[in-house]
Amino acid sequence: MVNELLYVIPAGKYGKNELIELLKEHSEIKFVSLVGIDLAGNDTDEKIPMELFLKDMDEFFQGSAVQTDGSSVVLTGIATLNNAKVDMPADSNVNWFVDYNYNYIDEVKGKPVGTLRIPAFLVHNGLRVDSRAILADSLSYIKSELISLFKKYPKVAGLEHINGEEIEDIIFTSGTELEFWVKTPVDKAEVAELSASQTMQEQYWQRTRGSVRTALEQTIVMLDNYGLKTEMGHKEVGGIKATIDEAGNLTHVCEQLEIDWRFADALQAADNELQARIVVKEVFRANGLEVTFKAKPIIGVAGNGEHTHVGFAAKMKSGKLINLFAPTNMKEDFMSAVGYGSLMGLLKNYEAINPFITATNDALNRLKPGFEAPVCIVTSLGHTPEIPSRNRTILAGLVRDVNNPLATRFEVRAANPYTNTYVALSAIYLSMLDGVKAVVASGKNTKEILAELSKEAGTPGFYLETDRAYRSEHDVFEDYEEDERNRLFGKPPATVWENMENLKKFPAKTEVIKAGNILRQEILDAFVAGALIRWSTELLKRIIPENLAIVKAAKPLHDADSAVDYDLYLWDKVNSLRLELAKDTVAQKSIFTRVNDAVAAGDYDTASALQIEMYGKVEELKIAYAKYKRNII
Repeated sequence: MVNELLYVIPAGKYGKNELIELLKEHSEIKFVSLVGIDLAGNDTDEKIPMELFLKDMDEFFQGSAVQTDGSSVVLTGIATLNNAKVDMPADSNVNWFVDYNYNYIDEVKGKPVGTLRIPAFLVHNGLRVDSRAILADSLSYIKSELISLFKKYPKVAGLEHINGEEIEDIIFTSGTELEFWVKTPVDKAEVAELSASQTMQEQYWQRTRGSVRTALEQTIVMLDNYGLKTEMGHKEVGGIKATIDEAGNLTHVCEQLEIDWRFADALQAADNELQARIVVKEVFRANGLEVTFKAKPIIGVAGNGEHTHVGFAAKMKSGKLINLFAPTNMKEDFMSAVGYGSLMGLLKNYEAINPFITATNDALNRLKPGFEAPVCIVTSLGHTPEIPSRNRTILAGLVRDVNNPLATRFEVRAANPYTNTYVALSAIYLSMLDGVKAVVASGKNTKEILAELSKEAGTPGFYLETDRAYRSEHDVFEDYEEDERNRLFGKPPATVWENMENLKKFPAKTEVIKAGNILRQEILDAFVAGALIRWSTELLKRIIPENLAIVKAAKPLHDADSAVDYDLYLWDKVNSLRLELAKDTVAQKSIFTRVNDAVAAGDYDTASALQIEMYGKVEELKIAYAKYKRNII
């Protein structure tokens, strides 16, 4: 039965009449859902009877068949209550996926009922304002700019084997790697046990077992059914060994997995990632397992990353495909001038990119020194062109294979599974364009460009900032002190507020991502406003209550007869922290209350500073209480 299902309708494969016949043949596909992506990365989902879609198909592509209320999607400040109508035209230029409900079987066909998910745009007042449109329009603009650049500069350093005037098209490629935690419902594992297992590397690339193995294997097969071409599924660093109950079933499952699939055109790659998340959740749920893609679901243990690979190639008039990052001589140069320029643009302007990659409290919880989560704006290329980089501590790494120039690309390591990949890729590629333009126009050779990328802080350059360094082949966590890291590579934002403020703090870099007027000010303001609403709401409604629970759970365990002076010392320290965090007096308000007051007053600078202080105090409390508990016998 499974082999008879229709999983994907490839872009451009069917004409209108052929499509109608195909969907009539697969009558188990009973619904259509237009999938628009708002500025928070949320996807819309609705159930439209298939007969309506077949009857009014043209209207679905014109955008007149389906509308939504702007209050139902995150378009903050754009779709207002008195002007809320948002049209949803379907996108025929990408693959469409069929989402099956395996709990609902069509009585006639004997197959699960399906919903055809058609990617769409969100249009307000005649303008496309959604994340998919931002990426599509950005790529169109960048393509035009690059083709014009190559016509002006047909010979580029490191690309001596091609003539820029012969470039017919630019193809943008991207790929993401999805990490996630999986567990049995209700069961919880101790952070100390997870941390110990991680340190001892007991889980990484180990054999999967039981329901986890079944779900992983089923997921890989299912992703291939959808045409994603899975390359690997494996256990990640986090997790503990499960136990077996009397019936032979695994219980107390808590482990981290990763699934990788083949790259695609950038817009299709972002659509593929969304479908992959759906498949993973549904398949694991069917096996009695919960999945979370949160960036840092368990504080103190490795979080979930989503390393994002980016690159672009030229399609020549001859039909040949040329990777524009790869140099003419792979053994002499790391990259071409275009590759260097792209990487330099990404690094120089990262303060304006980061808000779109790291937009939540959860995301920032993951980006701490250690756990292979990058906090520094720095790259690694490798010690020589023939020895690829294996540095896992940097923000953006060069991935290359001397024997396969088409594999040359960058891996941006800061993203997480809930990063809005559409908008993040837009900002990344627009920044890369800025660097390419500067490097190509400079006329410098690849050795001179490499020298600039490798310069020490304090050395002037033709493009990169004088007071910063941008390349390191060291472990940036172990080989640099925090102050030195901040001086060389910039101080990372500690809160969502600090990250969003960087768009104002670095106006020249923000102008770079506004090129082409796609990430225009209206869109930036809407994205920031939405992010800050979520940040402040989560701070008050989730983070403070969770921390209050930690405070209340820290109760005295000693008694007067058995307590020693060290017990009293530790408890006094614990209780002082409890009071500072949560107890108001006439003379002094607690940190929790001061955070609430600052948010209510719109004083986000103070709220942000207090959030940092609160995190430090809560961590100090947890450590102190753990010591106190250990000493009680």
